[in-house]
Amino acid sequence: MPSILGSNFHERKLVKKALESFYGIGPMLSTRIMAKYTIHPLARLGGIPAKTVTALTAELSNMTIEADARRIVQDNIQRLRDMGTYRGRRHAMGLPVRGQRTRTQTETARKLNKLERHG
Repeated sequence: MPSILGSNFHERKLVKKALESFYGIGPMLSTRIMAKYTIHPLARLGGIPAKTVTALTAELSNMTIEADARRIVQDNIQRLRDMGTYRGRRHAMGLPVRGQRTRTQTETARKLNKLERHG
């Protein structure tokens, strides 16, 4: 089982999906990383050499992902709350922050906002 940044993955897992499983890496960034190391978009972890897996691990260790990225998001939200901005108050109340409708269907927005803040 190949290991990237301490996480074990099955050999049949796509490299793109394995990279996207880390918090802070989306589809575009995973595509760029794969292009940098000339990995085919449909390549699986078992099909790439160990040297490339090691290079991917080294690349990811230099990036702000997982706990660091979560902490940055939490710090940004806390900064907005401390300043007392409109967005900060909406975060504190658990309401939609980006202008969504609140006259109806606020329960879903409350759930999503709480999940986003507590990551």
